[in-house]
Amino acid sequence: MILTTRGLTKAYAGVKANTDVDFDLPAGQTRAIIGPNGAGKSTFVGMICGRIPATRGTVSFDGQDVTALPAHKRIERGMAYTFQITSVFPGLPVRENIALAARRGLGRNKAAVRAKTDEVLTRLSISDRADQMAGDLSYGHQRILEIGMGLAQEPRLFILDEPTQGLAESEVEDFNALIKSLDAETTILLIEHNMNVVMEVAEYITVLDQGMVLANGTPQEIRANAAVQEAYLGSGHA
Repeated sequence: MILTTRGLTKAYAGVKANTDVDFDLPAGQTRAIIGPNGAGKSTFVGMICGRIPATRGTVSFDGQDVTALPAHKRIERGMAYTFQITSVFPGLPVRENIALAARRGLGRNKAAVRAKTDEVLTRLSISDRADQMAGDLSYGHQRILEIGMGLAQEPRLFILDEPTQGLAESEVEDFNALIKSLDAETTILLIEHNMNVVMEVAEYITVLDQGMVLANGTPQEIRANAAVQEAYLGSGHA
C-alpha cells in the first residue's frame, strides 16, 4: 500500500469532522472519495497531505509513518496536492508556474526543469498559453494549470480536490482523458462531486458519510449499494 490511515480522527471543539477512518490505497490505483457535503472528505485529505493536523490516528506513506511530518516534507517524499481553490501564482507566466513546481522534484537542474515544463505544457495542450500571465487565464484554465503544477513534481501520490469544479463540459472530457493517461505513472486520489467523472475514471471508490467510511467498492458495486443510494447517490448527485 502506498497510503494507509488507521483510526484517523479530526475534532474541532469536540465536534468530529472525521472519526476513526481506516483507509488503504494500493500503489497505481485511481481512487475516488465521494460523499455528501459535510461528509469530511476535504478534512480527511487535508490530514493525509499534512495541511490539517490529526486529532488522533496515523498516516503512513509508502510504509513510513508520516503523521508528524509537515506538508512540505510529505511533498518531498512524493505527494502532490491540488486545492479546491486554485493556488497558481497569478503574477507569473504559465511556464514559470510549472517550472517552479518542477524544481520541487528536480532541484536546480535547469535542463531537466525545462524539459519537464515543456512536457507538461504539451501534455495539457496549453503550450500556446505558456507566456500568458496565470492570473489572466480563465478559471478553467487555472485549474488545468494547477494540475500541471502537480504533474511537474512527478508525484508518486497525486491528490486532487474537486479538480473539475468550474470546468466547462469539454474541459471535463479533457480532464478525464488526462487522468486515464496517468494511471500507469502515479497513484491518484480524487475528491469529486461530478459522478460522471467518478464513474468514468475511478477504479475504486470510497464513500464517506458523517466523517466515517460508509462503503468501499468498484464503481459498479457503489452504484448498487443501498446504503450509498440512501446517503448520497439517491439525493440527486448521480
